[in-house]
Amino acid sequence: MQGLVAVTVLLVVSGMLWALSARINRRIESQVPINGRFVEVDGERIHYTDEGRGPALLMIHGLSGCGRNLTHSLAPALRQQFRVITLDRPGSGYSTRARGAAADLPAQAALIAQFIRTLDLGQPLVLGHSLGGAVALALALDHRQSVSGLILVAPLTHPQRWLPWVFLSLGVRPALLRRWMSLTLAAPMAMLGRRSLVKAVFAPDPAPEDFAVRGGGLLGMRSDNFYNASSEIAVVNRALPGMLKRYPSLSLPVGLIYGSADAVLSHRKHGESMQGKVPGLSLEIVPDRGHMLPISAVERVVAMVQHVALQVQPQPSATVLSPPFAASRAS
Repeated sequence: MQGLVAVTVLLVVSGMLWALSARINRRIESQVPINGRFVEVDGERIHYTDEGRGPALLMIHGLSGCGRNLTHSLAPALRQQFRVITLDRPGSGYSTRARGAAADLPAQAALIAQFIRTLDLGQPLVLGHSLGGAVALALALDHRQSVSGLILVAPLTHPQRWLPWVFLSLGVRPALLRRWMSLTLAAPMAMLGRRSLVKAVFAPDPAPEDFAVRGGGLLGMRSDNFYNASSEIAVVNRALPGMLKRYPSLSLPVGLIYGSADAVLSHRKHGESMQGKVPGLSLEIVPDRGHMLPISAVERVVAMVQHVALQVQPQPSATVLSPPFAASRAS
């Protein structure tokens, strides 16, 4: 009898939390509506923006983020020189991920390679931020014909045993528990802690006041976003050990930029350690900057994009880039 009562209470509470979560999700989507286009790729609807003119530059966001993280400040600074295509990765932003679809790095890279073919982008430059950097690396390793050059911004490059504390809530392994949490607790808890979460992701840099809407921060608080981000975390280390062994085979221009004060991922483990592994790597460590370089260090990221682009398409009349990227800059 007591067991029946406990189950009944759990069902009632879960139902109430589900209703609250659904309301939060609807409110977020009304505040941050769809702002781009959709294309079907391997059965998924991929949401993306396409702006500017010039060589194609595809930008890939990080964990629990969306394309707006990169269109907030970075895309406007690049679209005078590049055709900037910024996508929501499957299961993020407004892009779909079918139930049961693979969330590992090779699967995401394969879908993005198909996205590139679908839009007839040829061999674009590819910029990846954070987890998007790992996806970009997988794309270059598995689909070399889809990439002309890589720009890795505060990327995940090595297996990581422990989650960054800011993402600890995503470390839910049993898929059934992950689904229950996404439907009940994830959205209310995310909304309660959203200010401290955003502050931690940007630290020590200040977060812009409009990041929640213009930067898409609120979209990461939705139920499905929690489930999909948690699913990615559960499998992210599967491919990284094998990718690490293949980094020396990369034969395209690669630029890597990190903040020395990054509190999410270590610039030493994931940035400086890439020297000697990637032939001809251009590495810059930006002093006293955190993880969100696409917003906090736009000029430095733009300069790295230009640097890699010039290696892909040399221009005799091009101006000399500053700062130089021939060697690593330590803080």
